[in-house]
Amino acid sequence: MTDWMAAAETLNLPQGRAGSGRRSLTSPIDGEAFTEVADHDERDVDAAVSRARAAFEQGAWTGLTPTERKRVLLRWADLMERDRERIGQMDTLAMGMPRALSVNHGVQWFIDALRYYGEAIDKVQDEIAPTGDAVLAMVTREPVGVVGVVLPWNWPIGLAGWKLAPALAVGCSVVVKPDETTPLSLLHAAALGLEAGLPEGVLEVVLGGPRVGEALGRHGDVDVIAFTGSGEVGRSFQRYAGESNMKAVWLECGGKGPNIVFPDAPDIVAAAQASAFAIFLNSGQVCAAGSRLIVHHSIKDAVVEVLSGVAAALQPADPRVETTMMGTMSSARHLDRVADYIGIARDQGGRIVTGGERALVDTGGSYLQPTVIDGVSPDMRVAREEIFGPVLSVLTFDTVDEAVAIANGTAYGLAGGLWTSDLNTALNVSRRLRLGAVGVNSYGEDANSTLVPFGGYRQSGYGRDKSLHALDKYTQIKTTWIKLS
Repeated sequence: MTDWMAAAETLNLPQGRAGSGRRSLTSPIDGEAFTEVADHDERDVDAAVSRARAAFEQGAWTGLTPTERKRVLLRWADLMERDRERIGQMDTLAMGMPRALSVNHGVQWFIDALRYYGEAIDKVQDEIAPTGDAVLAMVTREPVGVVGVVLPWNWPIGLAGWKLAPALAVGCSVVVKPDETTPLSLLHAAALGLEAGLPEGVLEVVLGGPRVGEALGRHGDVDVIAFTGSGEVGRSFQRYAGESNMKAVWLECGGKGPNIVFPDAPDIVAAAQASAFAIFLNSGQVCAAGSRLIVHHSIKDAVVEVLSGVAAALQPADPRVETTMMGTMSSARHLDRVADYIGIARDQGGRIVTGGERALVDTGGSYLQPTVIDGVSPDMRVAREEIFGPVLSVLTFDTVDEAVAIANGTAYGLAGGLWTSDLNTALNVSRRLRLGAVGVNSYGEDANSTLVPFGGYRQSGYGRDKSLHALDKYTQIKTTWIKLS
């Protein structure tokens, strides 16, 4: 274990009971174990929640003024900026994300969230209702209490910022569980939070797998769960809440992003190139990835030709190298799952235009070629199910209504895009798409902005990360009536 890994795990952070076990972390870059971290259990979760509750009730954090909390969050952002390379390396090593993404996007998202909510929180106004002279009715926001945050492995530090920053800004205490395979960046970030001035107990980190998540989801002293991950696990958290204290559960559970290219797209080549990056970014391990290219039949061949060229230039490589644009799958197990979907597509009649094979096998790592599958119909599994890998399904349409029907033809509704030169088409189609975000002549433009909300419809979940709308998840609205003489 290198010095910076050891520091990330031990700097003033609770490591669980003396009897807690240890868990090895394996890098998908070479398939080798590279460090160990604590492996907590239900008793560790209970202790962490108790510390968070005590900090909340004692007012160590929530009792500060919004301006005082802002100063801590801004100091924290500065410390994250100082250590951004180190933190980014942790995510690159743990899940194979290219350094360019982990450092310049993932860590930056966390920094931006701290600064956005830090600056916003002393500018959010409460309300006075227009009741007349006989009574004063105040409508105020109050922190909900103890928030449990459960994070995925695909953007380990970036998505942490989207949830931690607003919850802490309003005055909540937070118990956070990173994915068991990618905890290092969050551990280091939490240590920097303490260094910046977060009081003890306000931010607790618990480490481990599903049983730790379930313990957090069922805990009677957790007021809110904020979760990003699979739909299967999201449903489990709904069940845990219903069987315990009916805590609020906010879910973001993935997507099957449609990317529609109409024949009057302003630049067919630009649309094809953007479509490639929409699915191949982070090896397709992005919940909002544009995994379905829905293209008019008249331009399909031209678009697929450009896609194939981009895929050929985006072959996976060692993510630690600064120029690498596409790294690994997150694990050997996940690689097997994605490869199985490619086999299913072949069996159901799909044609592999490019890719479809494992890469750099002699490294021991989990590399997969970017893959384009043509001849996909809306009823095929690769068109309906979230693959979460660099696999693009190409579907064709003839009419606008057909394109919309295909786009809305899955259980998901997170994000998508459309390409057209016609303003009427852009407005009408964007309104008809049952998605939380729609890009017009772009895809995923909002990913690097904290200013706009992120979340989906239907089985993609509910609630919103980012923007001021995220504050709604971590506050209660109270009305106070005062009768005047």
